[in-house]
Parts: sequence; structure tokens; C-alpha cells
Amino acid sequence: MIDTTIPDAGLGEDDDDFDVLAVESDDQFPDDRYLDRELSWLKFNQRVLELGEDPTTPLIERANFLAIFASNLDEFFMVRVAGLKRRIITGLAVPTNVGRAPADVLADISAEAHRLQLRHAQAWTDSVRPALTEAGISVVSWDALDDADRAHLAEYFQAQVFPVLMPLAVDPAHPFPYISGLSLNLAIRIRNARTGRTEFARLKVPPMLPRFIEVPGSGGVRYILIEDLIANHLGDLFPGMEVIDHHAFRLTRNEDMVIEEDETENLIQALEAELMRRRFGPPIRLEITDDMDEVTLELLLKELSITDQEVYRLPGPLDLRALFSLTRIDRPELRYAPHVPVTAVPFRPVGNESRADIFGAIRNGDVLVHHPYESFATSVQAFLEQAARDPHVLAIKQTLYRTSGDSPIVQALIDAAEAGKQVLALVEVKARFDEAANIGWARQLEKAGVHVVYGLVGLKTHCKLALVIREEDGVLRHYSHVGTGNYNPKTSRLYEDFGLFTIDDQVGKDLTRLFNELSGYAIEKKFKRLLVAPRHLRKGLLRLIDKERRNALAGKDASIRIKVNSMVDEQIIDALYRASSAGVKVEVWVRGICSLKPGVPGLSENITVRSILGRYLEHSRIFAFHNDGDPQFYIGSADMMHRNLDRRVEALIRVVAPAHLTELGDLFALAMDEGTSSWHLGPEGEWTRHSVDAKGAPLVDAQDATMAQIARRRRARAVR
Repeated sequence: MIDTTIPDAGLGEDDDDFDVLAVESDDQFPDDRYLDRELSWLKFNQRVLELGEDPTTPLIERANFLAIFASNLDEFFMVRVAGLKRRIITGLAVPTNVGRAPADVLADISAEAHRLQLRHAQAWTDSVRPALTEAGISVVSWDALDDADRAHLAEYFQAQVFPVLMPLAVDPAHPFPYISGLSLNLAIRIRNARTGRTEFARLKVPPMLPRFIEVPGSGGVRYILIEDLIANHLGDLFPGMEVIDHHAFRLTRNEDMVIEEDETENLIQALEAELMRRRFGPPIRLEITDDMDEVTLELLLKELSITDQEVYRLPGPLDLRALFSLTRIDRPELRYAPHVPVTAVPFRPVGNESRADIFGAIRNGDVLVHHPYESFATSVQAFLEQAARDPHVLAIKQTLYRTSGDSPIVQALIDAAEAGKQVLALVEVKARFDEAANIGWARQLEKAGVHVVYGLVGLKTHCKLALVIREEDGVLRHYSHVGTGNYNPKTSRLYEDFGLFTIDDQVGKDLTRLFNELSGYAIEKKFKRLLVAPRHLRKGLLRLIDKERRNALAGKDASIRIKVNSMVDEQIIDALYRASSAGVKVEVWVRGICSLKPGVPGLSENITVRSILGRYLEHSRIFAFHNDGDPQFYIGSADMMHRNLDRRVEALIRVVAPAHLTELGDLFALAMDEGTSSWHLGPEGEWTRHSVDAKGAPLVDAQDATMAQIARRRRARAVR
């Protein structure tokens, strides 16, 4: 029988004062052993951009990657840059993880962001847009249209656009208007024909109207940008005035949220007030078209209190998030080949059954599901829906961090509560940019009779847990699910994640105690098969890393494999440096930020760092340790960042089934193989893409290979 407990992973009663691995002094390490986290994030977004630039990426997917780049950068400015700027202004900023002054880091960010935004704009203007035109999808300018096209668009403008436009004058009687964050605007200079005075007006491009307006005709699909259409009908908005000039601009505001939970009596009310305040955060970035005149720019700088460093002068259209809309074009040959998630083999219906018995499948053994290759709907969603309708189920407990707008997960909880079951939902209302949606879900759940709680003061509940209590022959059984991703059916089709289903009684007891801690006042000292932050996870991982170091020093085989979204935490990085110095082979698979420097002689020459980006967003977190031939694997919700280890409730579960260990090990081997397409991190922080071999042939796409592997596995088991 496999021992599923975690030796020394949790804290006992007598080791609360345990000094985190005071095995060696870190004075041996160079001061410059980390990469700056903000610049590393920009390098991640550059990798996204490279997929948009890559001519081997399907054309509409290239446009989609350009939109993802733009959306990512918006959030980076609204949160990371805004937070850094706020700390500088308030005097609370401290040197960064690489010891640089915050003002210097802000300058570094600005320089790199300017470079990337120009590269992004040029990728659209010089590469993707011409390629779309060649494929019969044109984005045309007003000047390129003939009289018939213009007449049609003039009718469209009068009927669909003109009625919702709201030009706002700026003069002594009309103060400069409020400019909402991320809105697209036209700055217009006009001359009063009667007085000869030059005036200024601002016109917001209505966000509810389509950005790309189709121009009817033959010879492929043609679009014109709505701001181009509006700009060529300004005379209709300012009759009797001479339009001198017009330019597009876009403002980004600070939308980070700071809530002092210890000082508020009602978290929901405090959040709603903060959401209102977010709309009026100070400006942090001004994007303008490269043809904007200095008179207009000076006015915007003055009225918006923007510095020259915060101005981004760009060629081509602003706000390329609009390219997301092109993904609706029905041209499958310009997209990735369609992939339909398969049902995990244990959850396939048996015989003539219309749907599987999820509980019966879990009773036969742990089930590991890999999304989106394997279906979320026929696993996680089916698990909760069966629990809601099963008369033997007495209780359901679940965490909700992010979910979709029409969530069947939430509906299952509502159905269960209305059926008389005990239902507990821990809704994390502080999930960034989903706060308003989660408040809405929380209230809807409460109305249905669900017990809704909001977690612990000062902590975000980020763990992905579901627990079903079912009565079977007079005995209560625990059916548990621990995942790496959100309970969101929509993102489950785009995000790569794992989820483990188990009937293991020890896991059930661990989750019961953890839910009691989250909903009540219990404080758990130890769990058996879980590593839980903020109390246990950091120390548990550091012990496991150090055990590999000690095994290497003793001449034993030792290795560590970690897959995360971000690798930032200095204690974890230093522990990996110690392990590498002792001879441990360390492989890190990171999607986004990495502050670790691999390949530095005497420090990290045994550490390899890879990144894989593609059609799916790599989101799972995996931790694997050789453990002297008795491998220990964990999956869960935690990245290696301060916030995950110290300020969030996170959970990792140990995976024990031999087949699951093989599956996770094979996935790592594929990702780290030299024949697999990936980005390699160098010791100076540069990421180099390896996508073709020495002969120019494409390397293996890890996600395509995983799809094929899971399909083969399903077919093989079906034959049996």
C-alpha cells in the first residue's frame, strides 16, 4: 500500500519557530542572483508577441496573439506599474528584488514597454494586416473606398453611430471632461467660423459599437475602423465649424485595489466602494497616434497630469484588443485545427448508459484529468451536477475564485441547496477584475440558501477545492477534487490544467478541516496529503528541495522538476541554487515571470528553465522530487510568488497512483526535450526561441503532442 502522507511537510506543535532551512548562509550567493520581476514579465509578453509575429502561426491566431499582448499590457500597467508609481509617490517604495531603486525600475519598464508597443504596432501594420489582406480579409481606410462604399457607410453612420455620439466641448463654460480608463477617444480641434477662435472637443468612441465595421461588396471581407468612420463625419457633429485636426488617444488609469480588511466591518461594501473609486484612479499611460500635433498633446499632458515618460506615440490604430473580434470570422483554414476535448476514460459511460456514474468511477481509483485535452464538462462539471441531484449526497463544499458569466458550476450549487443539501461556497470576492461578478454570484448563491463565506481576513482564497459528502450504507464517504485551475467552464477550454478526483479518506478529512478553517475559526497545524499555504506550503517545499540537496551530497540520484506560472520567491530560488550547487538536476518550466538565473557557474549550472506558449495557456502547477527513487509529485494552485506562499490560501495535493506519476513525468520530459519547441532562458535574462532544428524543420509542438498522446491513450483503453 502506498503511504500517502507527507513526511515533515506540515508544522507540528513544536516547530512553529523552525527557521526556514538555515542549513547554509546565503552570503555565498552573488548579490545579482535574481532577475527583475517586472522586466521578466515584459519578456513574457514579448514571447506572446513573437507568436503573433510568427508567419507559421495560423493567420487569425496571429491576430489573436496581438490582441492578447495588448490586453496583457493593459493589465500590467493598471496593476503593476500603477502600484509601483503609487508606492513611489507615497514614499512607501523599497528597492526591488534586484536592489534597484523603484524610480529606476519605472524608467526601465517605460523604456522596454515603449520598445514592445512599437514592435507590436509594427507587427500589425507591416505584417499581420497585409497578410490578412492577401487572405481576403482587409482593414481599409476611408481614403481607399469608392463613392458607393462611402455612401453606404454614411447611411450606416447616420442610422447606427451618430445618435449615440456625445461630443464634449472644452472652453471656460465646459471644463475638460473625465476620460475613462482604456476608452478610445478623438481629440478634435475646431475653429469657430463666426469668432475665428480655435476650440477643443473630446469625442469618446462608443465602446458598445463594433470596432470593425464591415464594408459590403465583393472580393473578400472588408472592414473599416469605427474611429476612421467617425473622423470622416465630424462635420455632422460640428455644423458651422471648421474641423482643423483630429487625433485618437487612449488613457490607462490605476485600477489596482487596496482594501484594509482589518479596518472594515463589511468586506462587500468596502469592495463596492473601491470598485467605484477604481474608475477614477490617476492616469499612468497615454497612448496617442504618431501624427498627433504638439498643441493637442500639450493640452492632454496638462489636463491629464501625464509626464513625457508616460506618453506612448504609436503608428497605426490604438487599442488592438479589438483584434479579438476577428476571431469570429469563419475561416477555419486560418485557425488552429479544431480540438474537441475527450472524456477521460474513467468517466466514459458504460454500456447503454447516457451518462457516467462519476462517483462509481472515483471509487475505482484516483482519477487525474488534464484539461483542455480532457473535458471539464464531463468531469468537474458532471461531478458537481451529479452531486446536486444525488439523494445520497448530504453536503457540498467548494471554493470559487473565478467562474464564467453563465456558470453551470454555480447553478449546480444552487440546485443542490434548493434540493435541501448543505452547501458551502467560499467565494473569493477579491479576485482581481472579477470582483463585481463574484459579488453578484455571492448574492445569488445566498438567495438560494447556499452558505456563502469570503475566506480569511487579509488572505485571498486561491485554492481550487471541491468536497462532496455522500452517505453510503450508513457510512459517510468523502469525494474530493483538487485542481490547478478555476472552476470556469469557459476558460477550461483555453487553460491547461490538472484536476485530481479521489475518495481517499485522508484527503477528505484534510479538506474538511481546511474548509472548517476557511469558514470558521479553526487553525489547522497539519495536513496529511495536502500542503497548504500560508502556514505549511513554503516550509514543506523547502524541506523537499533540501532533501534532494542532501541526497545529492550523499552521492544519491537527485532531481527536482517544477512547473509554475511564475518563479519569483527568493527563498525558493535560493533553495534551488543550493540544490544545484550540490549537484541536483533542476528543471523549471515557467510560463510567465522567472527571477531565477539558470546556467550561472558555481550557482545554477544544473538548472534549466524553459517556457512553452501556444494555443493553450499553460496554467497547471506541478512539483516533482526524485526522493531517492520514491518519487513525490504534487499538483495544485500555488505559484512561487510571495503572494501565493504568504498571502493566499493555496493547496497542493500529493499524486500517488503510479500511472499518474508516469503521465506527469512524461509531460515534463516532453517539455524539457531539446526536440520540443520552447523558449530557453539564459543567465542574463534573455529568452531565446527554439522552434526549428538545425535543418530548419519545425520542432515538436508540446501541446499538439499531448493532444495526440491523450487521444492514443483513449483509443488504446477503448480497444481493451
